[in-house]
Amino acid sequence: PKPGPANIGHLGFMANPQWQLANTFGQLRPRSRFLARGFRVLAVMLLGIGFLEQSILAKESKDTHQAFLTENCMDCHSGSEAEAGLDLEPLMTTGLKASNEQNFATWVRIYDRIESGEMPPQDSGYEIDPEQQDQLLATLKSHLKEQASQRYASGGRVSARRLTNLQLERTLHSILGVDIPLAREMPEPPRSEAYSTEARYQAFSHFHVEQHLHVVDLALDEAFRRALSPPDEWTRELSAKQISRTRTRTREPEYINEAAVVWSSTLSFYGRLPATTARRSGWYRFEFDVSSLNTPKDHGVFCTVRTGQCVSSAPLLSWVGSFEASKKRKTVVLETWIPRDQMLEIRPGDRTLRMARFRGGQSANGEGGKQNVPGIQIHGMKVSRVHQGAEDEQIRNILFGDLEIRTARASSLEQALERCEIKLPASELKGKARGLIGDFAFRAFRRPASGKTVDFYYQVFEEAFEGGESFAEALHGCYRAILCSARFLYLYEEPGTLDAYALASRLSYFLWNSPPDDELYRSAASKAILRAGELAKQVDRMLADELGKSFVPDFAAEWLQLRDIDFTQPDTRLFRDFDPIVQNEMLDETHAYLQHALDQNQSVSRLVQSDFTFLNNRLARYYGIENVEGDKLRKVSLRDGQRGGGLLSQGSILKVTANGTSTSPVLRGVWVARRILGQEIADPPENVPAIEPDIRGATTIREQLEKHRSQPDCASCHSKIDAPGFALESFDPTGKWRDYYSRSGKKKQKVDASYTTRDGKDFAGFDEFCSIVASDPESLAKNLLNQFLCYGTGAEIGFADRDEINTITKQLKSDDYRIRSILIAAVRSQIFRTK
Repeated sequence: PKPGPANIGHLGFMANPQWQLANTFGQLRPRSRFLARGFRVLAVMLLGIGFLEQSILAKESKDTHQAFLTENCMDCHSGSEAEAGLDLEPLMTTGLKASNEQNFATWVRIYDRIESGEMPPQDSGYEIDPEQQDQLLATLKSHLKEQASQRYASGGRVSARRLTNLQLERTLHSILGVDIPLAREMPEPPRSEAYSTEARYQAFSHFHVEQHLHVVDLALDEAFRRALSPPDEWTRELSAKQISRTRTRTREPEYINEAAVVWSSTLSFYGRLPATTARRSGWYRFEFDVSSLNTPKDHGVFCTVRTGQCVSSAPLLSWVGSFEASKKRKTVVLETWIPRDQMLEIRPGDRTLRMARFRGGQSANGEGGKQNVPGIQIHGMKVSRVHQGAEDEQIRNILFGDLEIRTARASSLEQALERCEIKLPASELKGKARGLIGDFAFRAFRRPASGKTVDFYYQVFEEAFEGGESFAEALHGCYRAILCSARFLYLYEEPGTLDAYALASRLSYFLWNSPPDDELYRSAASKAILRAGELAKQVDRMLADELGKSFVPDFAAEWLQLRDIDFTQPDTRLFRDFDPIVQNEMLDETHAYLQHALDQNQSVSRLVQSDFTFLNNRLARYYGIENVEGDKLRKVSLRDGQRGGGLLSQGSILKVTANGTSTSPVLRGVWVARRILGQEIADPPENVPAIEPDIRGATTIREQLEKHRSQPDCASCHSKIDAPGFALESFDPTGKWRDYYSRSGKKKQKVDASYTTRDGKDFAGFDEFCSIVASDPESLAKNLLNQFLCYGTGAEIGFADRDEINTITKQLKSDDYRIRSILIAAVRSQIFRTK
């Protein structure tokens, strides 16, 4: 066997030049026996020299790092009371052998802290010999990179990675043609800062197995139901009188002047429409004509559309959309999924409007009008049962190919499967089944299925078919077995460079969160996708596709943690004009802004500094920006002092980084450091109390943090946290600009957003901070590149990846660090194309 790292020491012998040369000589096979014997002797001599050299280097390496740590670090980092909880004594014993993941992470942490100049601290009194430090860093870098590379070679960068809830839903939609929102049937992953795509955080228990079977059955049963049953689409018209209630007091729209009227009010479930109650869960399209009453002077009446049972025993409502009603009659069209026995609620939802007061929790005809409050009138409605995605005929083709199927009226899916008739001899049906199984397995496994694999699943079909089940029943059971395979649930990737089909899947799940389309499969079959130029073309094509519109919302939900925007609810007593309309428009603003930056391939500096954003009238009024009309988002130029901080000044970001009642420079600072600046902020050491240090006498958050920062264990991280945290103090928990903190007393406390960055640059407020950050586009680009790769590959950037990241980032300089270019560079990288 070839000598390798496992049996010749921690530095890894195979990287030694003597070993490489000896290996070359040892493999030569000349015809002359004399020459062959001479080559083998030479190989042994070189091998011996290599062993001796490795032994000397290992001893020198050990002496180097031990001497350095003993001289500069052990005074503070030893024993149970070690600073920051870092005890170096165990590491001194094990040396540079990264025997486990925790040890490896600790050595990486030591390397980073020394390289950045954080350790030893400048005020510690230690003076380090630069030559000694450079020698240590070179040794550590070589060792750590080699250790990481060895792990990659044996198991890959990414461990086994399964489909996320969203990916599983879209995959079942794609291969079956169904449209059920399946993700809501799956267990929510634990709330964390990690990407849902990261393999190391993807738990999978017996409960997840049970839920997977449940979701597969839902999707497969729906596909067979639609393939074997008559179409279930329908449309019906509702007059204003039909969607109103005629009794005296109600929570439904009032019938006034041949219109269904809903006034501006805080009354719960006011505006519910029992006439829209779904008798069966499904997708429904609503088209209704609407106009406003008692319309405000400078804008229309903004309304919310939500779904729910609209009763006190089931108070939760799901968001559908919003619109602005004006004096001029307009048609609103919305499509939404409505679970069985739920209905629509349509009402004025703008909290800046005057609100009517109703006695007894119900309204009476004309009572709101007498109070002269704004309202809306619905003049009529058309309700349609619709489907998204594939038509019934397309689903039938997916399941049965070109077979002519005769169906009979059935009261259940089981009965429909039993009564399904196909007039072909059994032998021909078996042959057809084999081809259908092979095609279905290809789509499910995202690569051609081997003959052995098809044989296995064909046996599942054959046993059921010969056992008396109908053709449809047997095929249903076979498809179910395929969808319960690990090859379906997990992304199939071998260690090393990805093959064409694995690369196609990685690209499609990165950009679409769904499996490859026919174009990608053709590119994989011809292996064209393995070319870097082809990858760039596919990225442009896929982002331009209808599916590509989901990339920005999907990525932003995890990168910027916008998925947590509902996690807190602002105190309505403190923030009276914040409402669901504002919150959802904030999300749309961020999505539109990022989509524009990606489409236009703008510089990454746009993330933190900009002279425009995307607003409609309601959000502009909330931000205090004038002269923006309509309920559609549009690009709005910003003047000096008008929220020019890119993402950092957008309400969605400011809300997810606050708790609903107050802001914390620490929480916001950590978020900006990790998500935008790409600075690693370690979790607080175990020996640092969770309670703040003694803050008696402190009267402001700034004074509290100064006391906290005075502790050595806290100072290193707060040097990265505090500057962005204080810069964002100019915004309240709901994203509004503030000059003073809200206080119940008479005296208000002025916001101080000035601070000094980690590298000593002073800023007077938010705008100056954004200018400082934007002046370093290289750091922003490197972070965005890391975020793309982590999200797209399912693994954090490791130590062995750093050199390639640095090389790519330097190359991006010639293109002004543009966002789309960064995305394409990520996809073309060896990191993305390697397991």
